[in-house]
Amino acid sequence: MPHGPAEVGVGPWPGEWPTGEQYDEQLLAEGDRRNVVDRYRYWRLEAIVADLDTRRHGFHVAIENWQHDFNIGTIVRSANAFLAAEVHIVGNRRWNRRGAMVTDRYQHVRHHPTVADLASYLTSCHDGAGVALWGVDNLPGSLHLETTEVPERVCFLFGQEGPGLSEAAREACDATFSIAQFGSTRSINASAAGAIAMHAWIRRHADLGDGSAWRG
Repeated sequence: MPHGPAEVGVGPWPGEWPTGEQYDEQLLAEGDRRNVVDRYRYWRLEAIVADLDTRRHGFHVAIENWQHDFNIGTIVRSANAFLAAEVHIVGNRRWNRRGAMVTDRYQHVRHHPTVADLASYLTSCHDGAGVALWGVDNLPGSLHLETTEVPERVCFLFGQEGPGLSEAAREACDATFSIAQFGSTRSINASAAGAIAMHAWIRRHADLGDGSAWRG
């Protein structure tokens, strides 16, 4: 096909099957069409999650869920790409998973009824050392994300598309940060803001010496 291969992934394993508890016999027999990197081809879901758990980064991502925003799923997908420690859904337990493209299966996703519950959980993390709660929204008085030293242990909190962070979220955050913009629009898409904030953490704290992080 002119735009790429007709199928993603790989077919049945050719030849003698490999041994190891990480392998899924059904995938070996039928092929692995999942959107995973080559490292995890033919691996069981649980084995992939366990391996990811050995390498997860120190940042968390939280999203307020009052309107079943489609952007929630896209933020979760970015959280998987940048290997967030955990993803937190605040508000309604049910959320629109369509944009996640099943990447939520590889993440630890927690639900919190209120922002106060989220803040309490983050305070208790790391044996009480806690995780800073940073709101990301272009509010009056917000600090500049681009010129701020991003801490290693931080949770980026995003509001709903349109209204942004709720009043309760603003009060619970240790600080709020805006992203520099130069065009005519007042704000950028919530999922785009999420990816930018996570990448700010990556540039500061991730191990970029491994060439496998850049995938062609």
